[in-house]
Formats: sequence, structure tokens, C-alpha cells
Amino acid sequence: MGMNPQNMQKMMKQVQKMQDDMMRVQEELRQARVEVETGGVVKAAFNGHGEIQSITIAPEAVDPNDVAMLQDLILTAVREGQAKAQAMAREQLGQVTGNMNLPPGLF
Repeated sequence: MGMNPQNMQKMMKQVQKMQDDMMRVQEELRQARVEVETGGVVKAAFNGHGEIQSITIAPEAVDPNDVAMLQDLILTAVREGQAKAQAMAREQLGQVTGNMNLPPGLF
């Protein structure tokens, strides 16, 4: 009770198209940019893969007597940016896969 060759060929074409679409989306995510700002003084930018691209710190945020606050702002910006990038990636990849439940790490 195997699959007939036409169905198999059709399925292979669909798989190939999905792979092509995934490659395109991965490249778009590499070029995409997500920015976050914390406390109005720390800005962080990421690409759609969650890789940090830049951190900008306003000079007034640099207080030698309160380094802990600046560290917290940077950490918050990095976490928020990574979460935003992951959400964007999930959404874009979900459009390609039709939101199939693919195991994490498959892409």
C-alpha cells in the first residue's frame, strides 16, 4: 500500500519549496533588525537570529556610584531584544511551515 509516484513527487516538491522558503526566511532574519530601549538610556539592536548587533549607552547613564543599575539596564535590554528577535523568527518561520509543530532546533 505504498504511495504512488505522482503523490511522492508532489510531496517532494512541497518539501523542496518549504526548504527554499526556510532558507529565504533565515536570510531575511539575518538582515532584520530589532531594537529595544531600557530606561531611556540603553539601546540594544539584534538581528532576527537574536544575535546582538549593537549596544548604545547614553553618557548620563554612566554613574560610577551606580554601576549596578547600568548593568541591570543592559541585561534587561539584551533579554528583551533576544525575546523580541525570537518572537519575530517564530512568526516568520511559522508562516513558512504553516505553524507545524517542528521540533526546536530543526531550523
